[in-house]
Amino acid sequence: MGIGKTLVARKKITQEQLDSALAARRNPGERVEKLLVQMGFVTERDVLEIIGEQLHIPVVDLNEVEIDKELLKQIPETIVHRYNLLPIDRTDGTIRVATSNAFNLYAFDELRMITGSKIEPVLAAEADIVRVIKQYFGVGGGTIRRMIGDDEVEVVSDHAEENGDLIEAAQEATVVKLVNEILIEAIRDRASDVHIEPYEHNLRIRYRIDGVLHTTNVPPEIRRFQNAIISRIKILSNLNIAERRLPQDGGFKIKTGNREIDLRVSIIPTAFGEAVVMRILDKASVLLSLNDLGMVDQVFEDFERLIRQPHGIVLVTGPTGSGKTTTLYAALNSIKSDKIKVLTVEDPIEYYLDGIQQVGVQRKIGLTFAFGLRSFLRHDPDVILVGEIRDLETAEVAVNASLTGHLVFSTLHTNDAPTANTRLLDMGVEPFLVSSSIEGVLAQRLVRRVCEFCKEPYEPDAASIPPDFDREPGEPLYHGAGCRECRHTGYKGRMGIFELLVMNDEIRNLIVNRGTATDVMTLARKKYGMRLLREDGWDKVRAGLTTIDEVMRVSKIV
Repeated sequence: MGIGKTLVARKKITQEQLDSALAARRNPGERVEKLLVQMGFVTERDVLEIIGEQLHIPVVDLNEVEIDKELLKQIPETIVHRYNLLPIDRTDGTIRVATSNAFNLYAFDELRMITGSKIEPVLAAEADIVRVIKQYFGVGGGTIRRMIGDDEVEVVSDHAEENGDLIEAAQEATVVKLVNEILIEAIRDRASDVHIEPYEHNLRIRYRIDGVLHTTNVPPEIRRFQNAIISRIKILSNLNIAERRLPQDGGFKIKTGNREIDLRVSIIPTAFGEAVVMRILDKASVLLSLNDLGMVDQVFEDFERLIRQPHGIVLVTGPTGSGKTTTLYAALNSIKSDKIKVLTVEDPIEYYLDGIQQVGVQRKIGLTFAFGLRSFLRHDPDVILVGEIRDLETAEVAVNASLTGHLVFSTLHTNDAPTANTRLLDMGVEPFLVSSSIEGVLAQRLVRRVCEFCKEPYEPDAASIPPDFDREPGEPLYHGAGCRECRHTGYKGRMGIFELLVMNDEIRNLIVNRGTATDVMTLARKKYGMRLLREDGWDKVRAGLTTIDEVMRVSKIV
């Protein structure tokens, strides 16, 4: 019985699904079980188990198998990449080889002739095989092997090339495929940035995942194709490929699966060539609701109330990369409706929001935050978002907008919530204007979440517990042991820790009298119960959501 009919007999799929897969075949030789998996009708594991039963080949989970690294060194990489085979181990002259295609007998014959050993195939999921091959041989390893072995590909040297040579090398199919593999791997790993860094003897590629940089494994030969890779990125970003002495900024858009992803590209000249950073702007990762941000209880209720005020300024503060834009977008998504007009002025526009008019700053033609904000007031808005208050002019226009009946959202670069008021005073805004316009300030940081797949209780060393962390005797703490899902980091995903200062009459009077940030913090804590960033972080540590190390990494003792 064929695999398709067996799946129907075992009620893994319906006859209609099998018929759909058969109709989708582009040629009679195309395997129907692959189409069934691609169409989402059945899992690859179900198919592998049936093939294994029919051919008497065992099915293995590569997550539970120890790979013989010495054996991998003895197998030509071209064989591994060409046939998507993974040698696992050798016992008594027999090599076990993982494959997702048990019908590719030529691959086993070639491997047998090269190694002189008996080959014993085992079945494993294709995605697992690809992951392990990348782990040991590097991202883009197969493509680089083909580039080295292909006489038609011109290897770009470190010396100056003519523009035509650069364009030709960058447009080679293999270079295009290599850049695509680097990007696809970054997106698959949920990276927010890709760093391509040239050094004297190697080219390093790092992905920023959950706010922390991780070096990805790439073949050392990738250094030979450095200029071709960077030229390809420049062509995609519509940049000048001949200019290597000056920094350049650009961007492009890619589509993978059903997702459209924007990439913002920054290139700077360094001692050993141009370094590239690509910011990955995935709309799906930022358009969260307020409930998804990690706000709890009182902070959530107070912030919800603040963003529904008829007028005033609501500030979100924190360093670069602390999630301020995500929080503001979540706030706008929460309050937008057909009954209100929302305008934003951003530098640059990171994500496009339905139902909201967005304007990008263009300093070359004089379109600054202040100019855009001033123009907005004639456009009959109810809510205005200003990307950042950077100077006195922007601050004064924002204050005037809030005092004339508009709700203004914006960001400031301060370390905590009480310092935001002091920062505006330092810019030159009058104290009575600050006190009468600011409704609330939210300070935030991002901490990594403990991976739910490998979460386990642990007992920290007494010396590693900070003095401001109160812990009940025997209270359980959790961390991630490390698994495939989290790339063995113990963390997967991020959440916010927050500090919310809500203005009231006493705090306003303190600001009018030019009280310090410390005075404001002391009053807000003692009389109104404001919780600090670290206190919110410790609550999340006790709840098993993050770890002591993460809270200490992003915050300091006050």
